[in-house]
Amino acid sequence: MKLDRDAVAEALDGFERRAVPAAEVRGHSAVAIALVPGGSPGETAFVLTRRSSRLRSHKGQWALPGGRLDPGETPRVAALREFHEEIGILLEPDSILGVLDDYVTRSGYCITPLVVWAADRPFRAVPNPDEVASVHLIAVSEIDAEPRFIDIPESDRPVIQVPLLGSFIHAPTGALLYQFREVVLHARSTRVAHFEQPVFAWK
Repeated sequence: MKLDRDAVAEALDGFERRAVPAAEVRGHSAVAIALVPGGSPGETAFVLTRRSSRLRSHKGQWALPGGRLDPGETPRVAALREFHEEIGILLEPDSILGVLDDYVTRSGYCITPLVVWAADRPFRAVPNPDEVASVHLIAVSEIDAEPRFIDIPESDRPVIQVPLLGSFIHAPTGALLYQFREVVLHARSTRVAHFEQPVFAWK
């Protein structure tokens, strides 16, 4: 599946995102849903990482490039900075096409997802081993599949499971990818803030 930059920007521009006030959360982070050239000609992919085992939290989990905002930073600045620090690729502010809904994790952190365009340049990652164990390019078509929703005794909210890489990607990453799929691929203003994380990701 090949995405068009203008079409992606238009879909995001028509989406009325929901932001969470800073006073309601413990902290703030930003992630990049970075659109890059895929493995096949004419294919668009996005960047997914496996977190390093050296990190203090969420070791070895699947994640979008990103991290906490530094003092005085905006989510837009933080997303690009973190992408550079983790992946080794510097992107300009005009590469940001739009922003999806904020998602608040069980630990109380607000994640702002920014959709970033880097599909018109070669992708040559230089991952930071302190933060990233591996970098994966996933064809956008891979997330155009129906997720699975399961119930758990610890919560009355459904746990979202996005089928990917022979397994399932859970919230928050799975929820953000699902909203991207709904908004960008299908022009549906689907909300995802109510989806639960699996218990192992609550800390």
